[in-house]
Amino acid sequence: MAHFVIMGCGRVGATLAHTLEDDGHTVAVIDREPTAFRRLRPGFSGSTVTGVGFDRDTLKEARIADAYAFAAVSSGDNSNILATRVAREQFHVPHVVARIYDPGRAEVYQRLGIPTVASVRWSADQVLRRILPEHALSGDFREASGRLVLRELPAAPLWFGRQLSELEAALGVRIAYLTRFGEGILPAADTRYQEGDELHAMLAVDRLTQIDRLLATAPAKAAALRAEQEEEK
Repeated sequence: MAHFVIMGCGRVGATLAHTLEDDGHTVAVIDREPTAFRRLRPGFSGSTVTGVGFDRDTLKEARIADAYAFAAVSSGDNSNILATRVAREQFHVPHVVARIYDPGRAEVYQRLGIPTVASVRWSADQVLRRILPEHALSGDFREASGRLVLRELPAAPLWFGRQLSELEAALGVRIAYLTRFGEGILPAADTRYQEGDELHAMLAVDRLTQIDRLLATAPAKAAALRAEQEEEK
């Protein structure tokens, strides 16, 4: 069980709070309007905090120091980004995400290293995939046998600038598509991995943990480890 802090108690915020609570987690919801908490269902056991999500005292009241993840899903782009930066940079929350309404500013936010989701009708699920990694293990798609899954790979700064074909060979995955500045792209043979890219790959379910470790390893070492693993089979 983990603790989650959500800024914004609109439709998306309330949906996130209910989903996380149903999964057995503790939740604190922040909103500047006390009436917004009426969107929470009767019997909601999480805490509600009236205030702005980028105020340190407000965040402390929401137990931000204990948070596994922070999601800013209020109606203001600037407030969401500022609150997310405070949570990450001042309280060192390991998983953060901000919802945005202006996709044209996505590039700026990506350069700040802040995961974002566009304001679309399925954004609650997109947010969950970023703040609750185990929620994404089921993947976007599984083939019939259940052995392969289409999954978003975690960010891998050590691989920035490398061709995706090199990444595929080292990890033993197939990059299906990537998202860059909010747009889906089918990679070509010479497409390179850029900071801010979201990679979606087909991979074997039983290698999820192994692939995550390889992504956190320098490319040359990862390729060597992959070769050793193949020899051991």
